[in-house]
Amino acid sequence: MQFLSKLAFMTLESNIKQYCALGIMSGSSLDGLDLALCRFALQRGQSGPDLIHEWELIEGTTLPFSLQWKERLRTLPKADALGIMQADVDFGHYTGQLVNQFLGQLKVQADFVAFHGHTIFHDPSKMLTVQIGDGASVAAETTLPVINQFRHQDVASQGEGAPIASIADKYLLADYDFCLNLGGISNVTALLPDKTIAFDIGPANQILNALAAQRQLEYDDEGKIAAAGQVDQALLQQLNQADYYQQDYPKTLDNFWGGRHLLSKIEASGLSLEDQMRTAVAHIALQIAISLQKLIAKEKLQKSEYKLLPTGGGVFNTFLMKELDLLLTGTNIIIEQTDPSFAAFKEAILMALMGVLRVENIPNVMCSVTGAKKDTIGGAIHQGSSKII
Repeated sequence: MQFLSKLAFMTLESNIKQYCALGIMSGSSLDGLDLALCRFALQRGQSGPDLIHEWELIEGTTLPFSLQWKERLRTLPKADALGIMQADVDFGHYTGQLVNQFLGQLKVQADFVAFHGHTIFHDPSKMLTVQIGDGASVAAETTLPVINQFRHQDVASQGEGAPIASIADKYLLADYDFCLNLGGISNVTALLPDKTIAFDIGPANQILNALAAQRQLEYDDEGKIAAAGQVDQALLQQLNQADYYQQDYPKTLDNFWGGRHLLSKIEASGLSLEDQMRTAVAHIALQIAISLQKLIAKEKLQKSEYKLLPTGGGVFNTFLMKELDLLLTGTNIIIEQTDPSFAAFKEAILMALMGVLRVENIPNVMCSVTGAKKDTIGGAIHQGSSKII
């Protein structure tokens, strides 16, 4: 499949069905809302990667959170029940207003909005996952159909509810062996001949961004702060000993594990910020490399070469990518170049795709990834003032 020009969509064959979907992701790194307006052409009667005939990213943007919303989201897990429910409604209306501004500037009508919401609690061991951003409130603001709560059905089916990015890897990136997402949390998808495997590796941008905030920065631009530091081997060893890294997949992390188990140790080390950041980058890259090698060994994979496609905001951290490339040099894992637009908006594109699959009643969360009893069709639909085509 390939990116499709807008003109081509006007001349598709009769067996092709189209959707114009707006995907929205609010990530754990608290950098803002990613919006991706996508057009998908589905080939009727097909399944798996062959289902998506062609697709395009029409427009993508990131709308930073205000300082008030950033602080509210950061502290919300400590709020009482009323505070959380009020934030759920408020965040839904806020998101709907931003959607109206975005679509109004483009003068494009979307068929529906697929909204991940912002994760506040995620504890699949208790069959609990909470993403705020009330879908009914978004629908009331936009009058568009809104789909949200994509993780809930999988968690109710005793799955981890994550990582969900693997469905985009399966449908849009089937030419690769491994798909690495470097968001607030890093996760990997292995596209095997007979199944798809995916799991969270460990914290990534959420740790680096929190450290950059010590200098009132949103992030470490191209990893320049880290590049100026030195690895503290004692701290690196301490970070690598976290119990999560010893667990087998399927496994997933909540948004606060990194703060409790890694960031607290990094900040208590007494090192300069440069050395803290450098050690954190070394830790992130090392856990990715270790996880890939463990996956290959466990699944008894025997290809002579594996293609790995990195996406997510971490791709733009030049120093992190160099460190990972160094660790993989001499192995049979080759890092492929990523289209910058796809790298930046993959998770929002994912939401748009998950919305399309939900409307088509096709499973959009895979049990081979999450450990659930079965594949599930995740997403609650709020119709707004129009029906989904």
